[in-house]
Amino acid sequence: MTGILPKTSFAVAGAVALSLAAAGAASAADTITVVSWGGAYTKSQVEAYHKPWMAKTGNKINSVDYNGGLAEIKAQVEAGNVTWDAVDLELADVVRGCDEGLLEPIDASILPPSPKGMAAAEDFIEGTLHECGVATILWSTIVAYDDTKFSGKKPTTLADFFDTKTFPGKRGLRKSPKINLEWALMADGVPANKVYETLETDEGRDRAFKKLDSIKDSIVWWEAGAQPPQLLADGEVAITSAYNGRIFNAQVSENKPFVIIWDGQVWDIDLWGIPKGTKNKKAVLEFIKFSTDTQRLADQAKYISYGPARKSSAPLVGKHAETGIDMKPHMPTTPANFETALQNSFEFWADNQDELNERFSAWLAK
Repeated sequence: MTGILPKTSFAVAGAVALSLAAAGAASAADTITVVSWGGAYTKSQVEAYHKPWMAKTGNKINSVDYNGGLAEIKAQVEAGNVTWDAVDLELADVVRGCDEGLLEPIDASILPPSPKGMAAAEDFIEGTLHECGVATILWSTIVAYDDTKFSGKKPTTLADFFDTKTFPGKRGLRKSPKINLEWALMADGVPANKVYETLETDEGRDRAFKKLDSIKDSIVWWEAGAQPPQLLADGEVAITSAYNGRIFNAQVSENKPFVIIWDGQVWDIDLWGIPKGTKNKKAVLEFIKFSTDTQRLADQAKYISYGPARKSSAPLVGKHAETGIDMKPHMPTTPANFETALQNSFEFWADNQDELNERFSAWLAK
């Protein structure tokens, strides 16, 4: 999501004291630092994972927001001063972090089975468990627009995002080559199942950047996940890329007139990873086991429209905790939303991130 939010930190730990039976228990409590993307997403984790785990164990969680990537983890590991314990990571960063020795291995056999006894390795959706990571959610990057900005014809496709003549207005895009290059090719007619094959070639990369050139003067760049809904609300952009959960939150919690275009959504997973050298390995493993059981993953879907990584959680997805609306139609994996979806290729980005970041930075500077 998934990068997102200015780096603020907030402690959700204080409430735990109410659940402790005695001062002695409080003095023995572990404190772990859990790092995630902020905003509505972190709130969903706090409600579904943090608070129940703290109440159950008497431990404390210091919740910190970041913008994604491995830079801070790498700095802590190399300095021998690891202060983060569990970090919500995109899959490409888990793969890379594991390869570079920045993350602790996590044995999937320690994870709880489904309520019906299915082993975690079978219960988790294929591809969502990794040697150094345990998935929690499936999420997607989508296009969203402010309905009040288009009085006549409304944009409905990914190609419409690139059509500034028919649909005038500023465009919001994350300041990263990832997804922007995929979308540029898809909007230029490349089928989803040929996108990464095309991006492997020099010609394909040239084609993607040429398509981005066509809207470059209309782009407002964002870096934190809280920014796209704010850009829409402030009228700074008419249409933007965004994380589907952020737009959902603006729609249902803030009554914003935002519309999601599911065409061409790029979906991914987020996983818990543990920085190598954490001083709280035992406690953080217990937290990961707890937060990725069937019920906890289903509970998170009460607060945000990301799909649970466990198969056994899907039937338990119900209504939104605050508004009572049915959450299933708002999931990226709902069949009607998933027809033209593209799965982010962690293999491609693990292999090509540095080279494409460099080219993207040079393109921005032109």
